[in-house]
Amino acid sequence: MNPLEEHPGRSAANRSLLRGADILRAFRPGSDLLGNSEIAERTGLSNSTVSRLTQTLVAAGLLQQDRARRAYRLAPLVLSLGHAMRSGSQVLAIAAPRMRALAERERINVGLAYPDRDEMVYLESIRYNRRVALRNVVSGQRVPMELTSLGRAYLAAAPAGRYRLLEPIFKKRNGRHWPEVKKAIGASMESMKSKGYCWASWQPEVLALATAFPSSEGLCVVNVSMSTQEPPERWIKTLAPHLLRLKEEICLELSKLPEP
Repeated sequence: MNPLEEHPGRSAANRSLLRGADILRAFRPGSDLLGNSEIAERTGLSNSTVSRLTQTLVAAGLLQQDRARRAYRLAPLVLSLGHAMRSGSQVLAIAAPRMRALAERERINVGLAYPDRDEMVYLESIRYNRRVALRNVVSGQRVPMELTSLGRAYLAAAPAGRYRLLEPIFKKRNGRHWPEVKKAIGASMESMKSKGYCWASWQPEVLALATAFPSSEGLCVVNVSMSTQEPPERWIKTLAPHLLRLKEEICLELSKLPEP
């Protein structure tokens, strides 16, 4: 079982629900059609458990079965749920126009993300390509938590126990590179404490800064990024004020919302 889910008091029904969510998470871009054996390999669940739960997910309308290929794909209901989530997000409603204005004004990339286990999921990402044409990256994109400014900002702002729980997963995923990654995470946590933001260059020639803030929807993370071949220090001092101002504007508007 996934270490993030271990809980001796959970009922069999609750465990089945969690495992069903594991199966849905197995579907990623480029892996739109999966058979039971592939799902079992990706989730660590037994073949019999996968076979039982995929049929339940089909009955619930969350998966579609391709009998000819003996495989499954996500059903339209999943897209509908994602649309409902985005439409109902007060954070996104407040943040999106401010993110867009910043991206247009400074010609940089601006993103908003939430944590999901050991990854960060973009709720919104507004980017400029090399021709400076504004384009939206499809929301829902996942990035590794331990390697990105988004994830490291989250780890710094989350309760300490969260990092301890996730650390074994990060260590296994990064192998011999883990000591270097762990050191970078520690530096990011210190930067969040002293400066209110952290930075990372997860992708070549891309500099990203991120910061986190609480909301009624949970801990949120915003980032700004840009393509550059120059040393990070050249642009960090330029990008940081824009990022922190964006956070302040979002938090100010959130504070004006009526209490639930």
